Amino acid sequence: MSGALQAVFQNQRSFAPTVPTVIGQAFGGGFYAGQIGVSGVATHYLIVAPKASGQNVSLQWKTTETSTSGTSSLIDGPTNSSNMNNASHPAAQFCEDLSIGGFTDWYMPARNELEICYYNLKPTTATNSGVSGTNTNAVPSRGSNYSSGTPAQTSVSAFQSGGAESFAADIYFSSTEFDSTDARHQSFTNGAYGNTGKTSVSSYVRAVRRIAV
Repeated sequence: MSGALQAVFQNQRSFAPTVPTVIGQAFGGGFYAGQIGVSGVATHYLIVAPKASGQNVSLQWKTTETSTSGTSSLIDGPTNSSNMNNASHPAAQFCEDLSIGGFTDWYMPARNELEICYYNLKPTTATNSGVSGTNTNAVPSRGSNYSSGTPAQTSVSAFQSGGAESFAADIYFSSTEFDSTDARHQSFTNGAYGNTGKTSVSSYVRAVRRIAV
């Protein structure tokens, strides 16, 4: 490489972003969805996988209605998901097997991680559920439920309904177990928390990865 070309290359690298700063920004193999943390203090950047390669539907949380140890966390998606990385847990195994943008640390998000995706990348203009929304792992921490209009539809056009990266206005499985028969879910229609039968084949799953702050 000539000295001139090397200088140009080094200059370009010096302006490459080292951390994500804008919701919806392409970063780390996917798109920046927000920060997660403890008591409002950020610990990680949350990256949601591209829709075309990192989302699936009709995959069961588990093939049997039995408990899975190590999947109760509302925030530790990597641990929940790792404990389900086998054929008995098709949705988590799908996420764990992904290799996108040179990254192989994708996983099935825990309930509070998935909620942050809804809050910051809500696809629709629908009225929010007033009985869901509290999330102490959000940054800033949220101690109260949604209002009818907050969160609003995302301003990121690619993530609005019909956009190339939009979440479906439907139910998404999280990696958080509720009990032996159900897993926790996040509605991307109105934000309502709930539970879905583990053997259901009608829910979506979308992988994420995290980057330490």
